[in-house]
Amino acid sequence: MKPREPDGQDPARGPRPRPVELALLTSVFVVAACGLLYELAAGTLASYLLGDSVLQFSTIIGTYLFAMGLGSWASRYLERQLSAHFLRIELLVALLGGTLPAVLFLTSAYLPGAFRFVLYGLVGGVGTLVGLEIPLVMRLLKRDVQLKELVAQVLTFDYLGALVVSLAFPLVLVPYLGLVRTGLLFGLMNAAVACWALWLFRHELRRLRAHALACAGVLIVLLGGMAGASQITSLAEDRFYQDRVVYTASSPYQRIVVTSGAQGHRLFLNGNLQFAERDEYRYHEALVHPVMAAQGRPQRVAILGGGDGMALREVLKYASVQQVTLVDLDPSITELFSTQPALLKLNGQSLKDPRVRVVNEDAFQWLQKTADSFDVIVVDFPDPTNFALGKLYTQSFYGLLDQRLSASGYAVVQTTSPLVARRSFWTVVRTLEAAGLTATPYHANVPSFGEWGFVVASRRPWRQPTELPPGLRFLNTATLPLLFDFPQDMGPVPASVNRLSNQILVHTYEQEWGKVNH
Repeated sequence: MKPREPDGQDPARGPRPRPVELALLTSVFVVAACGLLYELAAGTLASYLLGDSVLQFSTIIGTYLFAMGLGSWASRYLERQLSAHFLRIELLVALLGGTLPAVLFLTSAYLPGAFRFVLYGLVGGVGTLVGLEIPLVMRLLKRDVQLKELVAQVLTFDYLGALVVSLAFPLVLVPYLGLVRTGLLFGLMNAAVACWALWLFRHELRRLRAHALACAGVLIVLLGGMAGASQITSLAEDRFYQDRVVYTASSPYQRIVVTSGAQGHRLFLNGNLQFAERDEYRYHEALVHPVMAAQGRPQRVAILGGGDGMALREVLKYASVQQVTLVDLDPSITELFSTQPALLKLNGQSLKDPRVRVVNEDAFQWLQKTADSFDVIVVDFPDPTNFALGKLYTQSFYGLLDQRLSASGYAVVQTTSPLVARRSFWTVVRTLEAAGLTATPYHANVPSFGEWGFVVASRRPWRQPTELPPGLRFLNTATLPLLFDFPQDMGPVPASVNRLSNQILVHTYEQEWGKVNH
């Protein structure tokens, strides 16, 4: 039998990790995972509620990293009872970080003016505490591990924790748990590390009973939050959206909320209104019929966006239509509007029509791959509030759109408000022209949105249709030409081309709508 070293080492394998060392390295993994999760949750909520995801994530990441630096610098002043300090910090991180999404949701609903202060206060507090954690763990490990091994092991576990969360957050955690439950779950993980530390260092802690009670108190708060997570979210969203919330979901792409009230059902994506039942017919009739009727006998139609099926409902009013391809990134939207009875009534069960093919894919990538051509393409994306949406308003995208139009085809693009966001509107017009298309702008009044803009894009000039489908509630052939007349305060202004390389439209949009919202 091979002799064993007296200190528990195996000559063939080297030093064997001790239980305390393994526990602390596991703690590093959890600490890194939880810290990144709180950062992502704060950035996601800020982009939901404040818009411009790039700005929100950039400022939150910067604040968080700066706070971590402060925490690391302050850790040098913790000289005695390191294990006790580590336990207390873990409990504070568990409490602050775990409740962060819930607190931000409630703040946005009940104290909207204080939202930014609370947001950056929590991000700074959690970042400072996380910055304290890692140096303390390294100093605790230093008792048993050589410096070279210590740094390598701590950084390895730290980066692994960050990797796991960065993948799980958009793919698993938010879609299946939602932001509030996800935050509380990771708070419980931090609290579990504190309980583990309580056990590991029980012989070192001076006030063991007090620490045990603190652990129990934090666990009770977080578990109570988990049990009432749905009520917390509903309480915040009922207040935020004013009307009764009848459906909510968090997909990998967006927060989906449907409300019911005086204006009927309303759909919000990331807090932005998409339609109100009371007047959605004005928007969708204006979007669809000027191009469908002008084309003559459209047979093949594509709808990009519009997963709620409202634009599709209008398209299917034309008997000549043989096939419609609806491309919407989020299957949660098309599933919702294919199954919920109240919403099926709104879209006339259009998504169930046998002529319709639903594709859940990024529209940019789909246009690059498909070889089909279409008589009409309806582009019904949300406004360009971030770069992911802004790419769908670029010259590159419109170049792909041109390739998919038949020789006599028309495309139409929903194009924000020419009154509120005048420069943004004419930027889209200018970008379509830069892609080689004839751009014909028009507008309609939709009470829920105000004056709203659209642009017809084609290789031939748009022509006034001589007839429209029967039963329309807003448009008729006599009033349709009025939509193409722009008063002075909405007329053309100098505008740049929106390119993938600059995404100038996202910045312009934020500047113009920011004056209204802030």
